[in-house]
Amino acid sequence: MNKEIFSHIPCGQTLPQNNIHAVSVSMPSLQDVIDYEEQTPEILEKITVAYPRFIMHPYLKLLAKYLKEKYKISDSYEVVLLSSKKAVEVVSSKYFIHNKIEINEPFGVILVQNGTSQLQKVLKFIQHVGYNLSSRLAEDYLYKVGIISKLHQENLEEKTKAKEILISNLATAYKQPTKNICLNPSGMNSMYCVLKGLKDIQAKNSRTILVQLGWLYLDTMNIVNHYFEENKIFHDISKLDLLEEFLKKDGLKVSAIVTEIPTNPLVQTVDLEKLKNLCKTYSIPLVIDSTFATPYNLDLNAYADIYVESLTKFACGNADVLMGAIILNETSKISFISQEFFKHCDEPYIKDIQRMAFQIKDYKKRVKKISSNTKKLVEYFKTASFIDEIFYCLQEKYATNYKKLMIDEESICGIVSVTFKKDFQKVYDNLNFAKGPSLGTEFTLLMPYTYLAHYDLITSKEGNKFLEKISLPINLIRISVGTENIEEIIKEFEKINFI
Repeated sequence: MNKEIFSHIPCGQTLPQNNIHAVSVSMPSLQDVIDYEEQTPEILEKITVAYPRFIMHPYLKLLAKYLKEKYKISDSYEVVLLSSKKAVEVVSSKYFIHNKIEINEPFGVILVQNGTSQLQKVLKFIQHVGYNLSSRLAEDYLYKVGIISKLHQENLEEKTKAKEILISNLATAYKQPTKNICLNPSGMNSMYCVLKGLKDIQAKNSRTILVQLGWLYLDTMNIVNHYFEENKIFHDISKLDLLEEFLKKDGLKVSAIVTEIPTNPLVQTVDLEKLKNLCKTYSIPLVIDSTFATPYNLDLNAYADIYVESLTKFACGNADVLMGAIILNETSKISFISQEFFKHCDEPYIKDIQRMAFQIKDYKKRVKKISSNTKKLVEYFKTASFIDEIFYCLQEKYATNYKKLMIDEESICGIVSVTFKKDFQKVYDNLNFAKGPSLGTEFTLLMPYTYLAHYDLITSKEGNKFLEKISLPINLIRISVGTENIEEIIKEFEKINFI
């Protein structure tokens, strides 16, 4: 009897398993997810490593404790670690924080008073802007001072060549010069640096409105709210006539339009031809989060002025590096000064760059395999009696828009979201795929998207109405299709027939 390749992964196990630098964590039951969202003591004992912008890595906790003792810091202060001293300036200036003691470390440290609302605000802000300290930097520091006895063993590119390999791979993928690419310690930090740059530019040209097109990733929307007092949101990307009417009135006040191609989690693609023409009419920069598309699925060169990609996802493929990139389009008709965006950027830790440089060499091959698997999985879902709705990049309403951008006939985004005709909790609990946050992994990864991203909306009547208004199903599973044998992936989904 053949051994099944998918098996139950206990709650709290890292994804990938046995990897201290993993950015995802197993939440195998819907109750695990609910307990995590409600922060029950039992779940917090199990989940010690998760997406680093949401849960503090255990090495960062150890490092904060060590620094507290090293600098004799009072218990009335919380030690908060940041990616750099530049990050300290950003956070400190927003929350008027001034360390009362001199702290000299090769990364950022701020002291925030315990028992105040400020601490939670600071931690939330860091989550949104992505200035997180690298777990690999913390690991090296702790090893050097003898707090931990061994380092995680992993494949790394040579230190002297790693950054060049990483940047050149991205330059080739995006068909851009290397000077137009900048790395960041997270994908959200890339988005923050772009939006902060746009904010600086708008102060000079009186364009005060930022347009958000589509239901964007949670923290992108949070950054928009932090930095743009005036913003306009168009939830339905299929109704560009509403945007057009708005631009007729206020187009010359718009500093940029931000969107995702395709959108997360409903995998919808806007009519980029029409959108770009609108941008051209009013000289508006178009910022595209290309994480889902990847430069190997879609050609966005004729449309994007600025790309933002979370390299943590498909570029890494193993969910064990937090990193992002900003890519400025050389062919853009909008005049940009790269320093306006790159000046806010932090250099990722060298070992993260080494790891990403090793992983990115298989980027194209990985995406092509995932694309092929996704096509076959969608065809299976179309005939499956237990499926209610399928959201994928070639769904009829958006197919023409997507096809115009495809690099080849296999270039389908590796994300599929589905709802079911069967009990959602039973379906989720009984599937043995890896289940947790993140996407773009070589292993198939499921996420109950609305529960993990918008639990606050699920738990209120007003929130439920809003979710209905934007057509975001509560009982939706987002599937990040992996590179495993497609027959095995389908075989695992077949279990739903017997639930």
